[in-house]
Amino acid sequence: MEEFYEVGRLGLWWLGQMGLIIKAGDTKICIDYFASPMEGRQTPPPIPADELKDVDIFIGTHNHIDHIDHEAWKIWAKTNPDAKFIFPRKFRTEILADGVEPENALGIDDDEAYRIGDITIHAIAASHEILDRDPETWEYSCLQYVIEANGFLIHHAGDTTRYEGMLLKLRRFGKMDVQLLPINGRDAKRLSNNLIGNMTYQEAADLAGECDTELVIPGHWDMFAENSADPEDFADYVNIKYKGRVQCLIPIVMQKIELIK
Repeated sequence: MEEFYEVGRLGLWWLGQMGLIIKAGDTKICIDYFASPMEGRQTPPPIPADELKDVDIFIGTHNHIDHIDHEAWKIWAKTNPDAKFIFPRKFRTEILADGVEPENALGIDDDEAYRIGDITIHAIAASHEILDRDPETWEYSCLQYVIEANGFLIHHAGDTTRYEGMLLKLRRFGKMDVQLLPINGRDAKRLSNNLIGNMTYQEAADLAGECDTELVIPGHWDMFAENSADPEDFADYVNIKYKGRVQCLIPIVMQKIELIK
């Protein structure tokens, strides 16, 4: 287990769907890890939830099981008692019910940030089919994050479509080193089955190109057969339209992706 954490300045490991581990220096961050077994999932959890330890920061983008896995968060609240948990503030009650101590439950909303040690985590609203906000608190239900870690900028888009102003929010950070973007798209059939949509692979590719990203990784294509896309289509589109500008990597679960500057 410890061997795969051995990296230089920054290492990434894809966990399936939108799950990601980031190792920056001595800090370990886990985002959107869907760690619970479930009938119908095509990618099994690569690390059993009770074996994921020594994590400093757990992050969830929104309150769906494949992004905030409450059964796993209940385990991690016990096995990683000093970890900070970052999530859309709207769901603080649910996170506290998972056993996360109040001082470790760091709710966040659009245009807010937390600095934890040498890591800064910025929240940006996400539009998971719609740009949903609580009618009373005006807090967003879905977020994406830009993480400043060890001199790198990492954009984890969570589940989102593009919306007016989103690109400007991202561009204010400067050139992204790496983006993990959902590519599964959306359509009427999926929406009728309560499968809420994301960017199409073309929209995701254009976002990477317009952000002038160094490395883009497609996500949200492997987990469920009825809510998928072909990552080769995404890679082909990036490689043709943004040849020489944006590098695309179709990830393999638990493959080490090491960034060097």
